[in-house]
Amino acid sequence: MNKTQKLSTAQITKIGFMVAFICAASYLRIPLPFSVGAITGQTLAVNLIALVLTPMESFITMLCYWILGVVGAPVYGGPAGPGKMFGPAGGYFAAFMVAVLLIGFLRGSKYNFWRYLFVTVFVGMPVINGIGFVWMKLAADMTWKTAFMTGFLPYIPLDFVKCLAAAALAKPVQKAFSNLGVS
Repeated sequence: MNKTQKLSTAQITKIGFMVAFICAASYLRIPLPFSVGAITGQTLAVNLIALVLTPMESFITMLCYWILGVVGAPVYGGPAGPGKMFGPAGGYFAAFMVAVLLIGFLRGSKYNFWRYLFVTVFVGMPVINGIGFVWMKLAADMTWKTAFMTGFLPYIPLDFVKCLAAAALAKPVQKAFSNLGVS
């Protein structure tokens, strides 16, 4: 996008839909009593966003979500504000912006379930959980082992399921956007 190019109405609409989707998905949570994090629908939403929007649209979506949380809007499935964003779980939110860019650039230009699954499982989730657990280690002053055992390892099984779901949902969501005239 050059400096004079602006977002189209269709792009703004898709971004708005996806910001609303990740906000709603954040409320699907399974608290982990041994961790400052929780298993949430956020990673399903992040993967789906990266698979159906352009990298730039995905990044703007995640940036809007991040800003809403920083200013205190209850978009993270619970408390929000700067303390949440820069606290022990804040690395996951920062990682979402990196992950959507990487997934978006690596997914290819046409829908392919296996490529989408591969990119989300082997690029997106390691980036999200890797940055998240390193941030958690530093912010909570944990040992590397404790941070890995509480901020990375417990998420792997359900993250794989969420990647499967995102890869399967990407095509119908792309079609729905197309049917609404916002492709």
